Amino acid sequence: PWRCCPRRGDASYPPAGQIRATFLRFFQERHGHCRLPSAPVRPRGDPRLLFVNAGMNQFKPIFLGTVHPRSELARHRRVVNSQKCVRAGGKHNDLEDVGRDTYHHTFFEMLGNWSFGDYFKEEACSMAWELLTEVYEIPRDRLYVTYFGGDSSLGLGADEECRDIWLHLGVPASHVLPFPLKDNFWEMGDTGPCGPCTEIHYDHVGGGRNAAALVNQGSPDVVEIWNLVFMQYNREVEGNLLPLPQQHVDTGMGLERLVAVLQSKRSNYDTDLFSPILDAIHKGCKGPRYQGLVGDADVGRVNMAYRVVADHVRTLCVCIADGIYPGFSGAELVLRRILRRAVRFSSEVLRAPPGLLASLVPTVGEVLGDAYPELTRNADQIMAVINEQEAAFLASLERGRRIMERTLRQMEPSTTFPAEVAWSLYGNLGFPLDLIHLMLEEKGVSLDSAAFNELVVEDAKRKAGGLQAGQQEDTNTHLDVHSLAQLQSSNVPATDDSPKYAYTLGQHGQYEFSPCQATVLMLYRDQSLQKEVGAGQRCGVILDRTNFYAEQGGQACDQGYMIHLEQQDILFPVESVCLCGGYVIHEVTAVETLRAGDQVQLFVDEAQRLACMRNHTATHLLSFALRRVLGGSAEQRGSHVTAQRLRFDFDSKSPVTVEQLQQVEQVVQDVIKRNEVVHVAEAPLELARRVQGLRAVDEEYPDPVRIVSLGVPVESVLTCDSEAAMQTSVELCCGTHLLQTGAVEDVTIISERQLVKGVSRVLAVTGQQAKQAREVGQCLAAEVDSLSLRMKQSSSSIAEMQNLSKEVGQLTHVVTSTAIPQWQRTELQTVLRALQRTANTAIKKLELQQAEEKAQSLLAKHSKQAVIIDTVPAASLSILMKVVNQLCDKSPGSSVLLLSPQASGEVLCACQVSKKCLPVFSAADWAMAVCTQMEGKAGGSAVVAKGSGTAKGMQGALATALKFAQSKL
Repeated sequence: PWRCCPRRGDASYPPAGQIRATFLRFFQERHGHCRLPSAPVRPRGDPRLLFVNAGMNQFKPIFLGTVHPRSELARHRRVVNSQKCVRAGGKHNDLEDVGRDTYHHTFFEMLGNWSFGDYFKEEACSMAWELLTEVYEIPRDRLYVTYFGGDSSLGLGADEECRDIWLHLGVPASHVLPFPLKDNFWEMGDTGPCGPCTEIHYDHVGGGRNAAALVNQGSPDVVEIWNLVFMQYNREVEGNLLPLPQQHVDTGMGLERLVAVLQSKRSNYDTDLFSPILDAIHKGCKGPRYQGLVGDADVGRVNMAYRVVADHVRTLCVCIADGIYPGFSGAELVLRRILRRAVRFSSEVLRAPPGLLASLVPTVGEVLGDAYPELTRNADQIMAVINEQEAAFLASLERGRRIMERTLRQMEPSTTFPAEVAWSLYGNLGFPLDLIHLMLEEKGVSLDSAAFNELVVEDAKRKAGGLQAGQQEDTNTHLDVHSLAQLQSSNVPATDDSPKYAYTLGQHGQYEFSPCQATVLMLYRDQSLQKEVGAGQRCGVILDRTNFYAEQGGQACDQGYMIHLEQQDILFPVESVCLCGGYVIHEVTAVETLRAGDQVQLFVDEAQRLACMRNHTATHLLSFALRRVLGGSAEQRGSHVTAQRLRFDFDSKSPVTVEQLQQVEQVVQDVIKRNEVVHVAEAPLELARRVQGLRAVDEEYPDPVRIVSLGVPVESVLTCDSEAAMQTSVELCCGTHLLQTGAVEDVTIISERQLVKGVSRVLAVTGQQAKQAREVGQCLAAEVDSLSLRMKQSSSSIAEMQNLSKEVGQLTHVVTSTAIPQWQRTELQTVLRALQRTANTAIKKLELQQAEEKAQSLLAKHSKQAVIIDTVPAASLSILMKVVNQLCDKSPGSSVLLLSPQASGEVLCACQVSKKCLPVFSAADWAMAVCTQMEGKAGGSAVVAKGSGTAKGMQGALATALKFAQSKL
């Protein structure tokens, strides 16, 4: 039953789906592993990663020892899965290599099996050898294994244990090869769990030859297919290695490479994971078929384009289905570049029509949909996002080409293209850097690379923020793996944080928070556990119990202070609270000496806590209301709750309308008015997940898990076949909530915008802030109504209309930047835009009327002379220019220059030259000569120009104007 493949002589080979399923079943059924689904490619709770790039990412809390002891993850000992991975951007970046060869990918599947403190080297190697040689029936003589050969600088000897295991399994000594640190020692990062690894390599050629010399030499004939990592050390900040308290196994095998081996293909792109997509590309572009050519043999880079498009569309589908959309920062920016690279190769190399990329989405679903059903479920949305982004990029390409051509004309005879223009094309329009180089090369021009690189460095510094790869987290609140192990081995109990839920309603409806006394169990400073910390030192305090809420589940941590029971006049302010491996760490700066065993009393900032409770309950109400109004597709994408406001991200097919925002607020108000009881209870996680209509987000939940239900007892929603949760808000949540919804008082959505296509973000406030936002909104609405009335009653004065226009601009800014109901903001902005158009039209009409009157007067004075030079009162340069235009229209053969002295001492200048006088007579030169005389500036074209200067040179300027005109005529 375990044979996967036809024998080597058979004509057919197993499909990729069967190969994947065989791997999972082998470990699940034969070796007792728990099969887990792939995590989404958006990393969960790790700001240092752009994408999930390895199968082990979701298990990092286990390796680091920070996993919550009550979570599902903490119970696993043996795990198997197939993980969706993206390697583009950050430390692991294969983007620019994709297409150039036949094995690099931005998206790939990582087959893996893990042991968390269970089996180790012998069992891991034995299982791997059994699967490859007996189940997949790969010829043994084609397999080579490597092991860690030791490193004297680290004081590590060769991993002879691993070598001997392979020899015992029957691998010939000539196929068991030692390699140094860079090849066979795996590290999670600059610090953290690490250890030696053993890799299994496959020789595509075979035929009885010995290919040992080609292992790890970059040969396409001998490729690594499986890496078995033995995590047995932890690299400390100082660089030294210490043994881990618990040993783990982490293995990873790329499905694409394995399928190539089992389907007897030399290229991943020739397997059934890619061939249907390549066929679909051929049908869509109607060009030559894919031939698998690389390098110089690939004339016109056609085959490279096939590989780029096929790889990138898989990545786009997986990322968009998992909620990562092309955008302008982080993973979203990388995905935008992937999409644009695919569009370029599709349109410029394959000459495919717009829309080809989106048309491939159903084919990707056919290839991967059985393993990842979200790809077929979200196909329409994926196609819409790709089409919209493609159209935007094609438009940007056209704009970028025009900018580049104009710059090239202006920079002649220089042959160095300005770095700031290239940076603008790259950063603002998303112009690929290689395309900029290619286009400049075609023109015989080079980019100022040194200056460009400086701009890159400056931008990186500007954007630097948050935790980057390799950067250390706060050393006082994030327990390291050894400290966690020390706490556990010393039987230090996990913190009892149930007192954070200990609050009741008092006799007059006020919230009363129970006091909490605790014992200091341990102090943590500079990555070490300590029994005593001196005055003035910053440290983490681990207590036996606490009523402080540690930041988790999107809710900000509590603030407050603790006092020493024996020194009650000394406060220790709690600056932050963090949960790590079941221990709650309170960060404080010790005012006096603090010791393990000290008795303390904890005081939570009740106003801040109550505001968080109000906003968290309101978040649940908002989630329910959005689904009620927009439909079940309005799934939560993320949220954040603070004392000041709440933020909620959700799937949306289009921007939320004014009417929908009003309906959402009304649904929320109805639940608030009913003052529903907020029911909270714990239940087994498996039972909770069966609840129909349950809202849960992609994060690790403890078991048992807390269920928060508004208005319906938790016991009722847990009843088999109950649909009660469909009619109210029922969520898995560890946050602190109100006891009844009436205390929310009010909810106002003060902002709604689309983050990217398909995902919207709303900001909302509650309580008195919400009421204040409504009151301010009503005041601003009254101001807009008043302005509208005055606009209708306005006189024929240009000055009055200009003042009204200025008021419209100022009020628009206030409406945009002030916290008011978003539906009202949208309505007021629509009215203000209309008022601005009305004011602009009225001003333009009045200016034309005034200009016509002045032009008529000047025409009567100068009687269609060839050159008309004069002064005229005009309130603005716009009016003066219109007078000049009117004069020239009424006297087509005349060239006109007018000056207008202003009360401020400035003199305005406008001129127009008759087309009959071109090119000898230039308006720009005329205005420049006149304004220079007045110590001013001017600019324009050969036909029309304008400028300004000072009044003390006006008379000389009039003489200069006439003299200049006479010299040209």
